[in-house]
Parts: sequence; structure tokens; C-alpha cells
Amino acid sequence: MIKEAKLALEDGTILYGEGFGFETTKTGEVVFATGMTGYVESLTDPSYKGQLLMNTYPLQGNYGISEKWFQSDGIKAEGFIVREESKHPSHAKSSKSLSEFLAEYEIPGISGIDTRALTIKIREHGTMKAVLTTENIDDEELLDLAKNQPNIEEIDLVDQVCVTKPKIFGEDFKRRVAILDCGIKNNSINALLKRETGVVVLPYKMDYKDILDYDPDGILVSSGPGDPTRVKEAVDNVKKLSERLPMFGICLGQQIIGLAFGAKIYKMKFGHRGINQPIKDLRTDKVSITSQNHGFTIDPSSIDETPLKMTQINLNDGTPEGIEHRELPVSSVQYHPEAGPGPHDTDYTFDRFLKIIKKY
Repeated sequence: MIKEAKLALEDGTILYGEGFGFETTKTGEVVFATGMTGYVESLTDPSYKGQLLMNTYPLQGNYGISEKWFQSDGIKAEGFIVREESKHPSHAKSSKSLSEFLAEYEIPGISGIDTRALTIKIREHGTMKAVLTTENIDDEELLDLAKNQPNIEEIDLVDQVCVTKPKIFGEDFKRRVAILDCGIKNNSINALLKRETGVVVLPYKMDYKDILDYDPDGILVSSGPGDPTRVKEAVDNVKKLSERLPMFGICLGQQIIGLAFGAKIYKMKFGHRGINQPIKDLRTDKVSITSQNHGFTIDPSSIDETPLKMTQINLNDGTPEGIEHRELPVSSVQYHPEAGPGPHDTDYTFDRFLKIIKKY
């Protein structure tokens, strides 16, 4: 028996499809991601907290689910919107289907959606608040839920995905990086561990003196969801720690570093989400293809009034993809060098950060 599901948008649009996953109702901001693979990594990425994820590639679930691909302890996206759900996955590492995966974490899915048309709508009008239901709810009630939910800028999403107490990895390594956790991905931790660098993942709200008690050699300001202006404690910690230790930021971490030194942030029309974003390094003229997932960015016009300089730009829209401090060993990137499943063009940024740590 086909279970009906509905997706209601704040502009009054209601889309009808087939439900899968868990029978529930979830609100969030509809966003699209353009990767042809990587739905497990995306669904478990803490940066998708508060969002209803739509993949533009039409077939999802065809290679199943494996915990080896998780980027956190489970699904963080609020719901999943697809053109076609594969009910019979085929992969040696797969342990369950996409629908079983969503049901395990009580997340709704909807298939049979014209994702091409919905993507065009989002590109024209920008991200929209929405509600996805696999329950029997009246259309008018759904539209009311979609329109009257808080904007993503009004929600403290980082607090829903970051650690509440320290986690230590690689204690036997001589070198250690402290991560200010705003929604760290497993691949970022593993990128450091494979380079024989220990990691201590710390709450972003932790007092900077307590952070220094862990005797780190450097600080990584992590990626994460939502509006960076809401994580004021992280901004304050960056201000206090940047003159003591080398520092590197990823995605939300770049925005937090930017705020700490006086740059301004704005919400993008529909953001960058996918694994095919071209960036150019202004120091080397090298072009790389990157994985990205962000809806906010630094206003490039505000950088000149700060001690920062832009080191990399997005070749599609000119937004800042890398910044560094003119005097301090502080730098960041807007994309994800730890990308899973890829691309791996910018994996070298971790080596660059550790080289700076070694120098200091």
C-alpha cells in the first residue's frame, strides 16, 4: 500500500508524493544539494540540522547504508526529499535500506517529487520554510506550520549538535589539536588522526582558559549549522585564543573567525551545497573542485576593514572561500577539505595547518 506524503512550502505550494522512512511531521528550511553520491554523509552531516534536504540527483538509496560513511552519530537533517527512492540497494558494505535508515532515526522521507522543478523554484525565490509529513494532516494546517515556524536565523542549531563534554582521540600522539565543536564531522577528526595528530573535541562555550588546560598545539574551529552570529561564545574564544595558538577554521568556522576580527556575515539566497563548487586560490592561481554546505558567508566588502585578507574565492559567485590574518597564524576555508565521498582536491589544507603548528 502506497503511503501518501506531503511537502508544504511557505509560499502556499503543496507537493504530493509517496512517503517512506518514519511516519511523522517535520518542519525546516528546504535546501538542495547537487552531489551524485553521498546521501549518507549528507544526512548525517550536523550542518544540515534544521533543514529538509533535497538531493538533485534523481535516484537515492541505491547503494544502501553503512555506518562507515556516517559524519556524526546519526541523521541530523530533518527530512529527505527525493525524486526516486531505491527500495533494493546493492553494495557490499550496506546493512539496511534508505527507508529503514530514516525510520531508525524517526525521520520522514518523500519520493515522487519533481526535484528539478523544486530546485528551480528555490534558485529563483531562495530557500523557503517548509513542512514534510508522512501523516494524515490537513493541507491548511500544513501551510500554517510552514509559514509560522521560526526562521533558521532564530534557532540555536549548534547547541543541538555539539558535544556537551570533551571527547579525546589519539591520546598517544605527541601533537594535539583542540576542536571548538560547532558540529564537527567525523572526516575532519579522521583527517587529523591519520596525520598522527591527537584531537580533543570541546564544547564551543568552554572557557578559553579551560581549553588551554588541554595543552593543544593548535585550534580548529569546526563546521556546523545555522547562523554564526548566534554562537557568540565561539567568537569570543577565537578572539582570546588567536593570539596564543595557530588556528584553522572550516565552513562555519570561517564565518566565526571572520566575525571575531570584524567582518560581516549575510545569509545567501540559496547557499552552496554539493560536491562540485570551483574555487580559486589567489596566491597560486590554482583552481580546485570542492564540497560545500553553507547558507551564510562573509561579506567580501567588509574584509578590507579588518586585519584579514581573502586568499580564495568561489568562481561561480565571487564569495570568499578562504581568509587569513595578516599577522597572526590564523586561516580558514569556507568549503570542506575533509569531503566525503569527495572530491579531495583540497585535502592539503590540513597539511598546511599542521605545518604552521610545527613552525610555532
